[in-house]
Amino acid sequence: MLTEDLTRVYGRGPNTKTALAGLDLAVEAGTVHGVLGPNGAGKTTAVRILTTLLRPTAGRAVVAGHDVVRHPDEVRYRIGLLGQHAALDEELSGRQNLELFGRLYHLGGRGAARRATELLERFDLADTGGRAVGQYSGGMRRRLDLAASLITRPEVLFLDEPTTGLDPRGRTEVWQAVRSLAGGGTTVLLTTQYLEEADQLADRISVIDRGRRIAEGTADELKALIGADRIDVVVRDQDRLTEAAAVVGMAARAAGTHTDPDRRLVSAPVTDRMAALAETVRALGAAGIDAEDIALRRPTLDEVFLHLTGDSSDDSSGNPADRTRDRSEAPA
Repeated sequence: MLTEDLTRVYGRGPNTKTALAGLDLAVEAGTVHGVLGPNGAGKTTAVRILTTLLRPTAGRAVVAGHDVVRHPDEVRYRIGLLGQHAALDEELSGRQNLELFGRLYHLGGRGAARRATELLERFDLADTGGRAVGQYSGGMRRRLDLAASLITRPEVLFLDEPTTGLDPRGRTEVWQAVRSLAGGGTTVLLTTQYLEEADQLADRISVIDRGRRIAEGTADELKALIGADRIDVVVRDQDRLTEAAAVVGMAARAAGTHTDPDRRLVSAPVTDRMAALAETVRALGAAGIDAEDIALRRPTLDEVFLHLTGDSSDDSSGNPADRTRDRSEAPA
């Protein structure tokens, strides 16, 4: 899957709104590719173009080897889409919903029934397939919706905010299903605002803001953009916080330490994680400084997200390109 300078503009004249401002993406076949961005960044617009639901104003997009503008029917035949809202009839059973979708895709009665059985078993819904969808939990509905998107065995699956509104258990159920799909060779494009979701599922992640890609890499590569691992020490006695900072800084061989008096926290960057941890524990013991907690911590995608996108609301009239000139891109 590929986009080159993908652009989408709404309106004319002074009322023009740019949703995509030259988006470039390259998604390797058989991988899960995450797309992160704040509200209004252009994620859903990009998915709508890639799934032929919306025409781009300019640029090019290729999905499963076919141009989305010149050969939309070929693209539709090869993709599946799980949108933000479930496309299920709650009065029908899970099986009836799947068979309905199968018939709409011209599988015929027997073919639709056979495919429904396969998908109910694959998504652990065989025992509940006869129940009305209105009786399903949120996680079960989302898994059924995901199953419906796979009726035609698509080469590429688009997941647009697939776990919005789900509780942790329902989210985990969907994650397991997505991992199974990727393991079977399906290419997955995932847009999400749950940073943990991208961290758990995506082989590579593109961060977009104001319609442009501003960073890309694996989760670890993106985390490396904002610094090294850190060691955090919570001291028991706040009066010894300054002394603890000096001890931790020397033990960890850190260029600088950060202290948070309210939390009695000392934080320092480290390179050799385990050596720094062992030396810090030894040095604090030698200095007689009691610690309530000592932990190694890596940067989170939440921190990466905030570092890269900042406050998107403070400059809505600015040029998107101006916000990307100083952004680093992780190694390809």
